[in-house]
Amino acid sequence: MESCRRTLCSLSLLCVLLDIQLDGVLGATHVEIEHHLEMGRKLLAAGQLAEALSHYHSAVEGDSKNYLTYYKRAAVFLAMGKSKSALPDLTKAILLKPDFLAARLQRGNILLKQGNTQEAREDFEAVLQRSPDHEEARDQLMKANELEELQEEAHATYHQGDYSASIAVLERVIEISPWDPDTRELRAECYIRMGDPQKAIQDLTPTTKLRNDNRGAYLKLSMLHYSLGDHHESLNLIRECLRLDQDDKECFTHYKQVKRLSKQLDSAEELIEQFRFQEAISKYETAMKTEPKIPLYTNLAKERICFCLVKLNSALDAIDVCSEAHQRDPRNANVLRDRAEAYILNQEYEKAVEDYIEAKEFDSEGERNDLKEGLERAQKLLKVSKKRDYYKILGVGRSANKQEVIKAYRKLAQQWHPDNFQSESDKKEAEKRFIDIASAKEVLIDPEMRQKFDAGEDPLDPESQQGGGGGGHGWPHHFNPFDSGGSFHFKFQHN
Repeated sequence: MESCRRTLCSLSLLCVLLDIQLDGVLGATHVEIEHHLEMGRKLLAAGQLAEALSHYHSAVEGDSKNYLTYYKRAAVFLAMGKSKSALPDLTKAILLKPDFLAARLQRGNILLKQGNTQEAREDFEAVLQRSPDHEEARDQLMKANELEELQEEAHATYHQGDYSASIAVLERVIEISPWDPDTRELRAECYIRMGDPQKAIQDLTPTTKLRNDNRGAYLKLSMLHYSLGDHHESLNLIRECLRLDQDDKECFTHYKQVKRLSKQLDSAEELIEQFRFQEAISKYETAMKTEPKIPLYTNLAKERICFCLVKLNSALDAIDVCSEAHQRDPRNANVLRDRAEAYILNQEYEKAVEDYIEAKEFDSEGERNDLKEGLERAQKLLKVSKKRDYYKILGVGRSANKQEVIKAYRKLAQQWHPDNFQSESDKKEAEKRFIDIASAKEVLIDPEMRQKFDAGEDPLDPESQQGGGGGGHGWPHHFNPFDSGGSFHFKFQHN
């Protein structure tokens, strides 16, 4: 008998020792758990949420039967804005302690914000059953009932096609349940049907986080941004959809289209940066064929082709394309600026001034120096052209090179040399014309003088020269071939 008692005592002692060892291997001691809880509390109070969460994880792992550890970890999740992660902990706390009213109320509040009216109502009613005078639970129950009625009304007006009424109701619904993706998706659909994609985007964007694996929202957002001409953001969003499921057929089909167009548009801009304007035009023409249905991309292509043609000095073609781009997008200041430059190339200065003035009207902030400087230059050129336009005198375009200027000069100089005329009046007119022709040649073959003239200043105008006097027509280096009084014999200079 004594032997049996000794054996039992030995077994009991062994069990105690094993329990102590298992605590060290499989779980935490009571002291360790209390330490984690205390550290979690301090870190939470200090706002160090990630560190606090780590301690609460350890506390839950050390004691999975303590309802308070779950509740406190849920509080950290909520402080971090992770309501979906807090819900399982609150549910576990309630299972461990069904009369834990604080957890019931907290879970009901989360469910209400998520739009789960029935489950939220059950929690608030459970609180009121144990504490009939609980003011917050009573108020929240009333909100749950209101929310259910509003949800029904919003869906009814939507199905009736009264989207503005549905939006008005959904505004209150979202106030009560801001974490409900269904409500935001419904309001986004209303905005889409009312032709307001920007507001639809604002509603859809948070739903990608509110709902797990929300590929539908990513696809719709990508398509909305694409329709607004924002191909880069569209591409980013559709890639998010494929990241969730690379085999999603709808997302992959849209991805191929967006990627193709985006690559073409980016390539065209790179060509412009490299001054390869003709190649850029071809790339934009290809882009218009890739996406012919959305006007914004055609508008962009026309705008940039207009710019390229100006850079290529193709005045008439530029005016045609810029005018078409202006009709498509009348408030586009860039198009008006570029058409003004095309008019300058074509020596239509009044039209250039008009376009620059109109472009400045669309610069509400008045911050664009290119429009201000362009207008000043166009006005100077207009003023100068009313006195003497050297390009018109020689009959050459503003992009004419030195050889073209000299060729035009020789032809006109032969035609208007005074020796070709008999009467005194004809000789005087020819002399005047000849001086203008020679002046034009001298200005346009001299880079410095030509640059001044292109900027709207006549380098031969006595009014613009310091100390300059004299009459109407200036002559380079103060030389006039007819001032000697004798007859001047025309001779070409090979320069």
